Amino acid sequence: MEHNRQINAIYNQQTIRVYQAYCPRIAQEAVRLQHFGEQFSRTRMTWIKPSFLWMMYRSGWAEKKDQECILAIDLRREVFESLLRQAVLTSPDASGICGEDWRRALDASPVRVQWDPDRKPDGDPIGRAAIQMGVRGSALEEMLGGIACITDITAQVRKWNAQRKSGSLDRKQLPQERLYPVADAAVRRRLAMD
Repeated sequence: MEHNRQINAIYNQQTIRVYQAYCPRIAQEAVRLQHFGEQFSRTRMTWIKPSFLWMMYRSGWAEKKDQECILAIDLRREVFESLLRQAVLTSPDASGICGEDWRRALDASPVRVQWDPDRKPDGDPIGRAAIQMGVRGSALEEMLGGIACITDITAQVRKWNAQRKSGSLDRKQLPQERLYPVADAAVRRRLAMD
C-alpha cells in the first residue's frame, strides 16, 4: 500500500521535535548535559523520528531493550532542513535518482531517509508514511550542534502505555503533530514526497 509521504511533527518558528530511544545511561547523560556526551557513539549512524507514534511502535512504547528511555529532542529548524537537503532515500525511487546514480549518492550522503507506515497507538498502520532520518559523520555533528533542548519523556510514555493497554488512552493527550512545510522542490523530488 502506498502511503502519503509528508512530514508530520511538533514544531514552532525555531525548532522541530524529533524522538530517539536509548538505554538509561545514554539518555540520562544527554538530559543532564543537554547534549550527547561520551556515552553516545559518534561513529554510528543515529536515527531521528519526528513521528511520536512511529517512535512508540519502533521502541515498543519504551519496553524494548536499550530503548527504555524516550527523548524528545528539539532541533533548530535550519539544521533539520539542512539535513533534508543532504538526504538520500535508503531505497531507489522511480520519481528520484535510481540505479548507479542512486548508489553513489547514497554512499556519499551523510543522511539517509526511510519512509515507513505511520502508526496508531495500537500499532496498526495508518494511511500516511512516517519519515526516519539516519545521520552520520558531518551531518551527525551538525545535528548535535543544532539541539536546542533534550527532554526525557519516558515517565509520560509509560503512563500513556499503561492507559493504552487498559483501553483508557485518550489520543488527544498524545503529542499533536501537524504537517511540516517542505517548500524546496528538489528536496521533495529527491525524497519522493507527495
